[in-house]
Amino acid sequence: MKAWQVTTGGVCGLVLTIGLARFAYTPLLPSLQSQTGLTDAGAGALAAANYAGYMSGALAAAWIDDVRWRHRLYSSGLWMALLTTAAMALSAWMPAWALWRYIGGLCGATGMLLGSGLVLGWLMRHGHRPELGLHFMGIGLGIVVSALGAWGLAQVWPEWWRQWLAFAVLGVVFFVPAWMWRPPVPPAVAAAQADEGVNTVSRRWLWTLLGSYFAAGWGFVISATFTVAMVEREPALAGQGPWAWALVGLAAMPAVFVWDRVARRIGDTRALLLALGLQTVSVVLPALSGSLAAAMAGAVGYGATFIGIVSLTLALVGRRSPHNPGKAMARLTLSYGAAQMMAPVVAGLMAQSTGTFRGALWLTAGVMAVGMALLATLPDEG
Repeated sequence: MKAWQVTTGGVCGLVLTIGLARFAYTPLLPSLQSQTGLTDAGAGALAAANYAGYMSGALAAAWIDDVRWRHRLYSSGLWMALLTTAAMALSAWMPAWALWRYIGGLCGATGMLLGSGLVLGWLMRHGHRPELGLHFMGIGLGIVVSALGAWGLAQVWPEWWRQWLAFAVLGVVFFVPAWMWRPPVPPAVAAAQADEGVNTVSRRWLWTLLGSYFAAGWGFVISATFTVAMVEREPALAGQGPWAWALVGLAAMPAVFVWDRVARRIGDTRALLLALGLQTVSVVLPALSGSLAAAMAGAVGYGATFIGIVSLTLALVGRRSPHNPGKAMARLTLSYGAAQMMAPVVAGLMAQSTGTFRGALWLTAGVMAVGMALLATLPDEG
């Protein structure tokens, strides 16, 4: 297996498990709401169900030491990503949707945590630079695919259920290379060795990073869930939602390389602080103005920063756990997942009661400011 094959397989796995199984929901949300009567609160609840699944997957990834099982679960997640995307078209029954979104969240965890851990572990074992910037390009590519796919499908099949089925068919294109070029099962290691990598940092270091990553998760999920809906709700911007979402993905794809280089120059912690600060600005822009320029600038800023925050944070903790990087990533991701469960519910309820997302955006900016303050106190040890 060549490095380009492992990386390409990982990228395609992220497009499938995150870009489609998770992010297809964002550009299709306006159609779901207009054609099925789904409310803002209901939309937030479905997003929370997705992240409950993601958090369940993170718990499992943090618990499982056997690398063979981690490989099997990643492989199963690729299949389930296709099936749950198709299952969203079967009915408009809210409990069924919640179940499919929950399982889709499990798939996201397999791609994001198990897949990323397998790729990072392979890179370190074979003497390559232990960075995940190129791998996480799959998230940005997945956003672009979901945005352009939703726009194109709406021109041909305006019915919401046909669009979900078409996305499942499209997913097969990415399933094939993701399956063929999965990172091979690494050599088995004892559980004690795996745990040794997780405990190479102090408890204070870990808890500080956990708090900061919680804030990052809050900022991530608000934009990931409601970007298209917020744009479409502005009377002057109707029809521009998918393009705003495409800008998120286009900005994310080159950003993965940029943030790796920024971290090499100024250090991981300072790079993370810079990314969080820029993301906070991108969240505030749509709250300050309902103009197209503010919406697009916010989308670009969000896309260019969230991917850097995820990549830098997971690589940072993964490098300190070389025997089992996926397990260390999963433990850290529990805080990210907790925010992803809470934030869309709170934002959906706020939007439904006020008729606007501005209050939720200001709350998000405040949470992220607290996360920046925590990150600024991160000890240099570890």
